[in-house]
Amino acid sequence: MDLRDRAVVVTGASRGLGAAIADELAQAGASVCVNYLRSQERAEALVDAIGSRGGRAFAFRADVTRSDEVEAMMRAAAARFGTIDAVVNNALPAYRFDPSAAYTRIETIAWDNFQRQFEGAVRAAVNTTRAALPYMQQRRYGKIVNIATNLIFNPVVTYYDYTTAKAALLGLTRNLAAELGPHGIRVNLLAGGLLKTTDASRDTTSEVFERVAHASPLRQVVTPREFAQAVLFFVSGLSDAVTGQTLAVDAGLTMT
Repeated sequence: MDLRDRAVVVTGASRGLGAAIADELAQAGASVCVNYLRSQERAEALVDAIGSRGGRAFAFRADVTRSDEVEAMMRAAAARFGTIDAVVNNALPAYRFDPSAAYTRIETIAWDNFQRQFEGAVRAAVNTTRAALPYMQQRRYGKIVNIATNLIFNPVVTYYDYTTAKAALLGLTRNLAAELGPHGIRVNLLAGGLLKTTDASRDTTSEVFERVAHASPLRQVVTPREFAQAVLFFVSGLSDAVTGQTLAVDAGLTMT
């Protein structure tokens, strides 16, 4: 897939899955804006690595829950690359996947937990979409890829706040696809499971990885690179006839 004519903004791209997505897109030829909030050194290291291979990328700090900062990021990306062809909404509010935490029980979870996740997932996607829209509408072409979780289909652990916000992101995806389709803008969602290995799964034991792998039809746990390749498909022209869809990228663990 040749993305040499694509300019892409990837949120939360300094580390983990976001870094894998940004790197995979850059290797396919895309010009990439590496968004970060706190991890400046890691974002700049990724940009340097992409540049060392002849790719085009730059790092930009922006809090995706703040519309003014997101608008500034889109202006900077468009000034560098000429336009914005795609946005990957990957940024994740700080979260600890602990099955024993208070936010896994309806009796003890605080509304603030929900609010934090809605801000980081839904509000962030609204901000990036609005900020990128003028550039996409001008060309009557664009791709928006939202990143969710397979827990919205099968909440094997009841992370109420995280899963509910990601389920809302699914609703947002479908509404955006319905409204923006006539403008040539495609909006899709990728739902991932446990990844081997990211910051979010660094405390996961080998036994858990083995259980998840055994439960999946492919008998494997998806890597960040494999997940990023699915993002690559949705950013590329190969998915131009696809919008409003959800794809679970979890080795078949959930089938939608």
